[in-house]
Amino acid sequence: MIPFNRLPPNQRAPFFYAEFDNSMANRATAIQRTLLIGQLLTSATPPFSPGIPQRVSSDSAVAGMCGSGSMLHNMMTAYLANDTAAEIWILPLADAATGMTAAKGGIQITSGASATGVLSLYIAGMRVQLTVVASDAPGAVAAAIVTAVNAQSQLPVTAAVKATDSVEFTAKNKGAHGNMIDIRLNYQGTAGGEETPAGLGVVITPMAGGAGAPELVGALGNLQDREFDFIVNPYTDTTSLDALKTFLSDTVGRWSYNQQIYGHSFSAISGTYGTLAAAGELRNNQHETLLGITDSPTPAYLWAAAHTGAIAPSLRSDPGRPTQTLTISGVLAPPLESRLMLTERNNLLFSGISTFNVADDGSVQVEKTISTYQKNKFGDPDDSYLNIETLFTLMFVTRFLRTQITSKFGRMKLANDGTRFAPGSAIVTPNVIRAELIAQYRTLEWNGYVQDSAAFAKTLLVERNSSNTKRIDVLWTGTLIDQLEIFALLNQWRRAETAA
Repeated sequence: MIPFNRLPPNQRAPFFYAEFDNSMANRATAIQRTLLIGQLLTSATPPFSPGIPQRVSSDSAVAGMCGSGSMLHNMMTAYLANDTAAEIWILPLADAATGMTAAKGGIQITSGASATGVLSLYIAGMRVQLTVVASDAPGAVAAAIVTAVNAQSQLPVTAAVKATDSVEFTAKNKGAHGNMIDIRLNYQGTAGGEETPAGLGVVITPMAGGAGAPELVGALGNLQDREFDFIVNPYTDTTSLDALKTFLSDTVGRWSYNQQIYGHSFSAISGTYGTLAAAGELRNNQHETLLGITDSPTPAYLWAAAHTGAIAPSLRSDPGRPTQTLTISGVLAPPLESRLMLTERNNLLFSGISTFNVADDGSVQVEKTISTYQKNKFGDPDDSYLNIETLFTLMFVTRFLRTQITSKFGRMKLANDGTRFAPGSAIVTPNVIRAELIAQYRTLEWNGYVQDSAAFAKTLLVERNSSNTKRIDVLWTGTLIDQLEIFALLNQWRRAETAA
């Protein structure tokens, strides 16, 4: 019996009638959006209220909406340095009127230059250069720094003369993240053509005093049920991380059975090796990644955006393929003396911290991206959710299965195995569904998302629920594809044998 949906059985007027059924034609995949969470400037006049997500396409558009030099503006720039193909949204947050303070830092010019030269000042990894003449007094140099800094609107700070010979920098956005804004001289060194003019005395006061972070819960609720697979979270305080943890949780969040929206949160944290290890061991969340940074001129929140942009195209294209060696553009590597050794990075990977390495040319590469999930509910070590590829492959496979089932079986009657019915009837049995799942598993295997279809066919269980005969229960026993991460070789070489 052909299962028509609309053609009435009492049609008598001749002759040819056709209806269309797309249930066997759906090959669509989910749109894997990116969400950048961050702050806009208090001086910005956007055509929307803070806390309302907005779709954006360029860093200039974000600068226009959120203010040039705002957290979101620079995060967008860092993300686009790595991924220009994504559908990107921002979640703009306002500086809180209370509970948040802006970080401040500064520079004091203690003596004038004895020779003309160029001062290379780096603020948040962005270079500001100015010519210093031997006849310039400290006050003139300080004033020139203020002019040069304020002329570059993309910088996350404003500058003002604090005293005759001093400059005070103030973060444009309030919050603890402002303490991450690095101030240094001559990042490229003499080999890169950067050195302080002879005789010029410069004392840097690091950014400090920034406190607080915007409240996230209400803004996250405004995302409704729109899917965002890549969520860049610039805030690494416990309250903010826990807000994302609840938002994405398996119980009440986006990974729960009644939401099935999924997604993953990416952040970065800066500090010493010990600080990074301690921070990672405080977390235990499979839907969260913390990248560890040491002494980079680029703030951690920009690393989070750049890192996410670096791995997102690969994970969208093939979630099972390892992200190792992907280049992270738009950030400056730590100086050689500040980079972590292999042993330290390996230890951090056992403390929930993702790692990167630096090539000889100074380019930054992904080493291994993991979640912060480390222990099961009994406190025992658990690596089941370690790899980021595992989470994104689970997303892909589950969405694929959902699409196939909802397209093909969305309006079917359900019968027991062995029931005799006309071919083509809109009826399914557990065995019909089982056969479909096996066929789809083989498709997934052929395309490189799962493996061992023979074992899957033996262990797959499909049955009618004993309490609700209108419900099918499935035990899906698939084996996800693995990643080649370690190549171990024992070079047991031989000496040439002497002739007999």
